[in-house]
Amino acid sequence: MLRKQEDSYRHKGLRRILIEEIKEKGITNQGVLKAMENIPRHFFLDPAFDKIAYEDRAFQIGAGQTISQPYTVAFQTELLDVKPFEKVLEIGTGSVYQASVLAEIGALVFTIERQKELYDRTQISYPLMKKYATKIKFFYGDGFEGLPGFAPFDKILITAAAPFVPEKLIAQLKPGGKMVLPLGEQEDRQTMTRITKLADGTLETESFSDFVFVPMLSGKATKA
Repeated sequence: MLRKQEDSYRHKGLRRILIEEIKEKGITNQGVLKAMENIPRHFFLDPAFDKIAYEDRAFQIGAGQTISQPYTVAFQTELLDVKPFEKVLEIGTGSVYQASVLAEIGALVFTIERQKELYDRTQISYPLMKKYATKIKFFYGDGFEGLPGFAPFDKILITAAAPFVPEKLIAQLKPGGKMVLPLGEQEDRQTMTRITKLADGTLETESFSDFVFVPMLSGKATKA
């Protein structure tokens, strides 16, 4: 369980250094950079990781899942081009760090987690619950099914390796909306992909850099 943590001057300084590293790697969206500078990433990790929380790499968070590398979070969020007050569906809650970045930008986030262990943890120990209580809605479920009762969404973000583009999620995307996902069946490489749903329902697909994510699985898991 996460304990109450301090966001010290040292942490803030390390965040500023991290943001500079991300900028050097090509991230230019000021809204994304500012949101990530504002959010204490160490809050989302076990206190044992405190000294290395602002290294630009992923860490294990339990249930076979990871908190994504900060550059990866920035890259996906920049591609999604989130605007304040947009409805965003996130597939793969994980540590809630990515959802927090989206909420800090101003989006209303609907996030699905299939791992019961991680979902339960968010309900009792999410460190920014008060700050984002009205901006992040948590669901335990199958990401491939989405949330049809809350659709349509302006944007959809998938934070696990999708073997194919989920048709049910495309159906829940507004015309003009965008989906960003790491696409591919290979374990060691997926291609970051952005899909735009045009006004006539057709899809425009763009491919970007290769990344490595944990696999997107169907159904709900009661334990890892």
